[in-house]
Amino acid sequence: MSLNSYDEWSPLKEVIVGSAQNYTSHERELSFDLFFHENITQDNVSRSEWYYPRVGPSPEGAPRAARSPIKQRYVEELNEDVEGIAEVLESLSVKVHRPMSVQDAAEVRTPAWSAGVVPPLNVRDNTLILGDEIIETPPMIRSRYFETQFLTPVFADYFRRGARWTVMPRPLMTDASFDLSYARTATAGGPVEPIGEPRPSPYDVGHEMMFDGAQCLRLGKDLVVNISTANHALAVDWLERHLEGRFRVHRVHRLSDSHIDSMVLALRPGTLLVRSKEVAEYLPEPLRSWDLIVPPEATSNNFPRYEDDDLILTSRYIDLNVLSVGPDTVLVNEACPELMRTLESRGFTVVPVRHRHRRLFGGGFHCFTLDTVREGSGPEDYFGG
Repeated sequence: MSLNSYDEWSPLKEVIVGSAQNYTSHERELSFDLFFHENITQDNVSRSEWYYPRVGPSPEGAPRAARSPIKQRYVEELNEDVEGIAEVLESLSVKVHRPMSVQDAAEVRTPAWSAGVVPPLNVRDNTLILGDEIIETPPMIRSRYFETQFLTPVFADYFRRGARWTVMPRPLMTDASFDLSYARTATAGGPVEPIGEPRPSPYDVGHEMMFDGAQCLRLGKDLVVNISTANHALAVDWLERHLEGRFRVHRVHRLSDSHIDSMVLALRPGTLLVRSKEVAEYLPEPLRSWDLIVPPEATSNNFPRYEDDDLILTSRYIDLNVLSVGPDTVLVNEACPELMRTLESRGFTVVPVRHRHRRLFGGGFHCFTLDTVREGSGPEDYFGG
């Protein structure tokens, strides 16, 4: 089928499910620490300051990374759960595409830095699907710089069938490329060392575009986009110019550090799943009259217990990151009975799916998937503009 996806809820026909093959470690360096800063600092208030110290410069002053190993039993269980997600979707008559796998010790190297490559697991992040267009977004984490390359066979097939295929400008990603203001002002204390001054590089050009598709809520003709840094704002400037006349872009500011899909998701026209009622205050006026579903707080029993050296990358709200297979059918983590009961009480059919280690690998069902084909003949106007 041809690429066609304008919203988050229309009946799902084709989807890409990420891969966790050969996931062995997290690449600890500036871009990683900035991206996960908010969740790492709030991970465990009992931990002492600087429990996760930042990686310092090499003796020559160049950026240096360190690998934080992941216990193999978690990786094995993650692979089981990812395959289970794909199998459940196939059982619901959804065609599932998969990315190529990362080979051992793969590395990306530029004139300014190098980083080990991580698998294309959270495939929602570095691609934005808008109707019949694939837009590869400028990455925010160095180890994911060429992640969309693992999706090339899938994207190329859609292109041959008529899809547009666009790549946003790629950043140089020196230390000076990053707007540090959010990490410095939005959190305080916690188990991560403060972010210092950026190290100079001959490739410095100032702040650059960095942006993830998961910062967007797709609503037919309208795109709601979260902005928390100058990097995000530059990327949205590009999006507005590129999409002019086709989509309307609505900016919301600092709803979260980056991604929007564990804060708010549209389950069907007129219904939003939100972390709290206060989320509505950030949203464009037309969405403030939509019904809000606020599930009960997650309990500690919803999550596995981890050891002190396990790096927690997501908040306890990660299970709001559900995937709609249709306007009345939602994939929900089987570990969340409170959320399942809440959705069922609002008329949704809930499909429970196992996903154990979402806090260690940075994503839920929405993050791990990229919907490429949903039913519909074009973008609907839900804002009445």
